[in-house]
Amino acid sequence: MSQAELPPYLREQLARYDQVQQNLQAVLIQKQQVEMELGETEKALEELGKAGDSETIYKFAGNLLIKVGKDAVVKELTEKKELDGTRKMVLAKQESKFRESLKDLQGKIDDAVKGKPQAQPPGDA
Repeated sequence: MSQAELPPYLREQLARYDQVQQNLQAVLIQKQQVEMELGETEKALEELGKAGDSETIYKFAGNLLIKVGKDAVVKELTEKKELDGTRKMVLAKQESKFRESLKDLQGKIDDAVKGKPQAQPPGDA
């Protein structure tokens, strides 16, 4: 059965399913990126914790390395860690909603497909 032979309701549900699936993939990619950033930030904070207060600390500013105070960098990275943690929670909630929506749409599609043989004209089997 081709896409054109499907009832409009089923075509619409399949299109919605594809869209939600794409949205889920985008959220999963963003979540993975945030998790990587969070891991890097935590590692940097760990290394800064080992560094003495008198040690020289540099940070990237574009293509440059700039000398900065340890306290300022720790504060900046701590704020970044909190922000990334919040972003990760938001993305996890979005992921959950998309997965729930996919499950719901899958049920609707399954119901429509199961009902399809009864809607076929006689002799098309």
